[in-house]
Amino acid sequence: MSIGRDLTKRRFWAKFSTQTLASIGLFAIFTGITDALFPNFLPPIGPYFLAGIVTVAAIYGLIRAWPRPVEQSYSSPNTEIHIVEGDLFEQDGNIVIGMTNTFDTEIPHIIDERGVQAQLLTRVYRSDRKKLDNALETALESQAFEEKFTVEDRKPGKQVAYPIGTVATIEPSVRKLYFCVAYTKMNSRNEARGTIDGVWRSLNNVWDEARTRGNGDPISIAVVGGGQARISQYFPAQDSIRFIALSYMFSSRREKVSSRLNIVVEKRVADNLDMLELQAFLKSLRPS
Repeated sequence: MSIGRDLTKRRFWAKFSTQTLASIGLFAIFTGITDALFPNFLPPIGPYFLAGIVTVAAIYGLIRAWPRPVEQSYSSPNTEIHIVEGDLFEQDGNIVIGMTNTFDTEIPHIIDERGVQAQLLTRVYRSDRKKLDNALETALESQAFEEKFTVEDRKPGKQVAYPIGTVATIEPSVRKLYFCVAYTKMNSRNEARGTIDGVWRSLNNVWDEARTRGNGDPISIAVVGGGQARISQYFPAQDSIRFIALSYMFSSRREKVSSRLNIVVEKRVADNLDMLELQAFLKSLRPS
């Protein structure tokens, strides 16, 4: 994470001021007691002593307020949440892939080639769409579909739609699962739409699937709500991260999901986040 960016945030300066003033207050108590007991000790060195107090207090305040990696450990359950600036597909452990409820994979005409869903095809399956489609079909064999598009719908791409929250778990490599979850609804014009309720339901289903099949390994997920979901106008990245973390902790308190959740943020998105506020939020999720 960019430290320079965090130093410009109001939360950093508020914490720095609070810690510095608290430190000065402590020194003031010590000075008052010293002056009462030894009235002739402080006057000769008063200006130097004051400068020293301010310097030490400022250093203490800086240390306490200095930005650190945004992460939080929890004891109940025994898990962690990390907010990571980087590449989703370079994270260790299992990965969550947000998809439409038709599980379409054709790019660029149906699926945005810049999205996570497209990167699953191009980076993990080396653009072998047939292989990815076969893996998804196998994973969905036991899932009940919601509807089928008709000839009159004239929908390009896949014709079967599954309920929001359906999870298709695929394993293109050993000990690395990809939880492909339908969190947006695709219409006949291949326009995907999502809702906050649908995202919440989808996340809960992912945590259930990870609990069952993930072997406790770390899980990584990108910020949801932008792109095809088209809900970023009232569900910005800052809120999306809090939403994901809250959903994960609620589920983990019922039964442990994994050893760690990585919420992975692209640099262009991270530049606009208040990481110190997010750290405070993660801390607030600890049991009281």
